[in-house]
Amino acid sequence: MTMKKLSVLLGLALATGAAFALQSPDRQLDVSVLVNPDQTLSYSIKRNGQPVLLPSPLGLKLAGADFSQGLKLAGTSPVRPVSERYTMAVGKRGVIQYRANEQVYSLVNAAGHKMEVAFRVSDDGVAFRYVVAEPRLASKRFVGETTGFAFDPKTRAFLQPMAVAKSGWGKTNPSYEEHYQVDMPVGQPAPLKAGWVFPALFRSGETWVALTEANMDGSFHASRLATDSPGGVYRIDGPTSPEVFTNGGLLAETAGTLVTPWRVIAVGALSTVMDSTLGTDLAAPAVPFDAKLIRPGHASWSWPLLKDEATVFDVQKKFIDYAVDMKWDYTLVDAEWDRQIGYAKMAELARYAAARGVGVLVWYNSAGAWNDAPQTPRNQLLTRDARVKEFARLRKMGVKGVKIDFFGGDGASMIRYYVDILKDAAAAGLLVNFHGATLPRGLERTFPNLMTAEAIRGFEFTTFDQKDHDAVAPHAVNAAMIRNLFDPMDFTPMVFGDMGQIKRLTRNGFELAQSVLFLSGIQHFAEIPEGMASVPEYVRSFLRDLPRRWDDSRFLAGYPGSHVVLARQAGSSWYVAGVNAEQGERTVELDLSFIGKRKGAMITDGAGQREFSQAELQSGKVRVTLKPRGGFVAVFR
Repeated sequence: MTMKKLSVLLGLALATGAAFALQSPDRQLDVSVLVNPDQTLSYSIKRNGQPVLLPSPLGLKLAGADFSQGLKLAGTSPVRPVSERYTMAVGKRGVIQYRANEQVYSLVNAAGHKMEVAFRVSDDGVAFRYVVAEPRLASKRFVGETTGFAFDPKTRAFLQPMAVAKSGWGKTNPSYEEHYQVDMPVGQPAPLKAGWVFPALFRSGETWVALTEANMDGSFHASRLATDSPGGVYRIDGPTSPEVFTNGGLLAETAGTLVTPWRVIAVGALSTVMDSTLGTDLAAPAVPFDAKLIRPGHASWSWPLLKDEATVFDVQKKFIDYAVDMKWDYTLVDAEWDRQIGYAKMAELARYAAARGVGVLVWYNSAGAWNDAPQTPRNQLLTRDARVKEFARLRKMGVKGVKIDFFGGDGASMIRYYVDILKDAAAAGLLVNFHGATLPRGLERTFPNLMTAEAIRGFEFTTFDQKDHDAVAPHAVNAAMIRNLFDPMDFTPMVFGDMGQIKRLTRNGFELAQSVLFLSGIQHFAEIPEGMASVPEYVRSFLRDLPRRWDDSRFLAGYPGSHVVLARQAGSSWYVAGVNAEQGERTVELDLSFIGKRKGAMITDGAGQREFSQAELQSGKVRVTLKPRGGFVAVFR
C-alpha cells in the first residue's frame, strides 16, 4: 500500500470513527475498535473470521473527566510488533517468548481531554489498557469504567462467585474461595451479589475465552466481573468499600499518568487457552532478586490435618525430619508459632533444618482492622518500618520465607499492601506465599520471590466439612483449568488416608496426580508422615524425585468439572498426569507423540479405594481408563 493510499484511508477512518482492524501475528485473530455514531467506544474480536466477542463497550470515568461518551478518534499509532523473551521460575513454562502486534488509539472527549487505549493481539489472545496523561487533570481519580465483554447468547460460562467482603469466618472474605459454577448460560447473575472473580472462562462454540487482568504495580485496585450481565454482556466492576487497608483508599488515584492494568482475553481452542501465558506476558518484568534465593520446591506441613495444636517444637522437628526423608525443600510452620514455639526456639528449629538441607517457612496474620482472626503473629507487618525490622529478624534466624494470611480484598490500598510486602521481602531475601488472598494477576513475574498464593477453596476446607469434601473432585479439575490457568496456586494437595470424621471419596491416584497438575512455586503437601508411610515405596520415590520447576507444559484433554490431563516437561523428562472427577469410569484418548518413542512408568489406582498399581504406558496415541474419582501419573525419562 502506498503512503498516499494509507493517508487517504487514515483520513477516512478518522472522519467516520472507524479504526483499522488489528491482527495477531498468525492472522487468526482480528480486533476492531470503533467510535460509534453515539460517540461511545467499542471493540470486537473475531477468530478465523467468526465472532468471538460481539461489539463490547470501552470507556473510563474519572472525577472531572468522562471518557465513556462524547468521544472522537484523534489518531491511531502505527502497528508496532512486540517481541519479548523472559524466564520464569514458577509456572507452566521456564522460558517464554511473547509476540504480539500493538496499536494505540487516541481519543478526546467533549471537554477536549485526551485518553489512549492500547491494544495488543497475540496468537493466543487480546489485551488492552487505558492511559490518561492529560496535563489539565491535576488529579486523576478513578470513578468507574464501562469496559465490557459481549458474548453470543449461546455461550456457556464457567465462573467463581466473588464472596461478600467482611463475611465468613473472622470476617476474612473475600478470598477467592467459593465453588465454581460450571457450564451455565451467560447472563446468569452472580449468586452472592458481589460479582465473579478472575480468571473467568467461557465457551462459544469451538472457541474458548479466558478473562483476567495483569500488571498490578500497587497503583491500581483489582477488578472483577459485575454481578449482572444482561444479554451476556459482562462488565468490569471494582472492589467494595470494606476492601481497604485501614484508612486506605479504595479506587485508583494519581497526580501523574493513570495507567490501568491490562485487561486480558485469551482466545482459541481449549488447548490454546490452557497453554496460554498471557497472564505473565502482560506483567511487568522482574525486580532484582538474588537468583540463588529463588528456590521453588516442596514442603512438609502439619497444619491441614493436625491444625493449630501441632504448632509446637517437637511436632515441627518431626516434620523437618519428614521433609528430609522425602527429599523436600521446606517445612512450613503455621499459625501460633510465636506463642507456642517462640522466636528463640524457632531459630533453633531453623538451624536444625538448615543442617539437614531444609528451609523453614513461617506464618503471619496480615491483619490490621480488616479481619477478626485471632491467630498470631498479627499486626507485625503493617508498616514498612515494622516489616523491615521483622524480616531482618527472620533472616538472622535463618528463616527462608513467609506465609501471610487473611487479606482484606481488592481495594487500591490493599493491592499496595501486597506489593509493599513483596518489595520488602525481596530486599530481605525472603520468599512469599499469600493466603486468604486475591489472585496474583502476574505478580509472580514481577516479584520472583512470590512463590505461590492461595486464592482458591483449597484442600483445608475438605477437612472441615463432609459436604465440602464431597465436592472436591470437580472443584480440583476447575482449580487446575481455571484458577491455576495463569498464576501459581497453593491448593495444598494430597492426602492418602481418611481425615478423622471426613470420609475421603477421591482415590489415591487422584490425590497423587495433583502433585503434577497443580502449579505452585512451593507445593505444600497436606499428607503427614504416618499417611505417607502407608503408601508403596514407588509412590514415595516418585514424590522424592518430583521436579521443583517445569520447562514446558501441554494441555492434553479435559473439560471443566469433569476431567483434565496435562503434560509437564523437566529437562529431558515428561510427566503426564490426569484425574477423573466423575462417578463413572472415563477413557481418555491422548496423543503423546511429542514425547518421542519412549515407555513411561505409570502409577494409577489399584482395585481398592486406597490402593495404587503400576503399569507401563507407551508414548504415541494411547487410551487411558480412569476410575471414578481416580487419576494417574506417568513419567517418561
